[in-house]
Amino acid sequence: MRILVTGGAGFLGSHLCERLLGEGHDVICLDNFFTGSKDNIIHLMDNHRFELVRHDIVEPILLEVDRIYNLACPASPVHYQYNAVKTLKTSVMGAINMLGMAKRVKARILQASTSEVYGDPQVHPQTEAYWGNVNPIGIRSCYDEGKRVAETLMMDYHRQNRVDIRIIRIFNTYGPRMAENDGRVVSNFILQALRNQDITVYGDGSQTRSFCYVSDLVDGMCRMMECDDFTGPVNLGNPVENTILEFAEKIITITGSRSKVIFKPLPQDDPKQRRPDISLAGERLGWKPRVELDAGLATTAEYFAARIGKGAVQR
Repeated sequence: MRILVTGGAGFLGSHLCERLLGEGHDVICLDNFFTGSKDNIIHLMDNHRFELVRHDIVEPILLEVDRIYNLACPASPVHYQYNAVKTLKTSVMGAINMLGMAKRVKARILQASTSEVYGDPQVHPQTEAYWGNVNPIGIRSCYDEGKRVAETLMMDYHRQNRVDIRIIRIFNTYGPRMAENDGRVVSNFILQALRNQDITVYGDGSQTRSFCYVSDLVDGMCRMMECDDFTGPVNLGNPVENTILEFAEKIITITGSRSKVIFKPLPQDDPKQRRPDISLAGERLGWKPRVELDAGLATTAEYFAARIGKGAVQR
């Protein structure tokens, strides 16, 4: 098939492009390089089935494709709060443009939504039936509400115009090619540990997160795209829960670091608990994460060690 991946030069997008090329598809990678990087896809450039288009999905584009993976949007607080209006436009106008294309060429489209649609959840773990607890006027709402509107647009195009849609809600994902400056917990902790700097924990470290390795997440995305008669939304993430403090200590051990943990105030609207219920993904997609956290973190730490010129990490 001929497949478009918006945000294809980003962390997730580059791994998805790699997977789709490996399956023999023609892949168009579309990116404006706000958070994506050519370094992530440079190894794909010699593949005759791979095509790179520099474009911002806020602006319309005409392409003939069979599948659209809509991943384009800054995904870390540092990046999506940098230009909140632009973030909102990317989610909303980007979804409208991609859905318009899908409608015209009769392509199937998958929207990469997020666990952030659940906000600071009052239900734990989060199921797809939960409507969320989101602050609509907070500093994170440009991302949270943008993704919620994108889901609304997907469903309305499906009901009104019979567009063939899929919606996934991505929980915390990590792995090689994460941006070094994205401010997220995995990259922050690993880089601080590799440099033997103090590891910054916000709050008292009792808040929890669940971390899914990138290859598992991409597998879930591809299964969802090719699953017939199921629009979603469906949660994709790892249900194994760790406190942030436990996570920091695990990274210190894996990297053999001399870092110490320090504590800082919790940012506004930072969720206290985040863990997916993936029963639906198991039932409809036959999917569950397979990469253990320690193994995934060691591989990710090796990637960052190579990026900053440090030696091998402990396994």
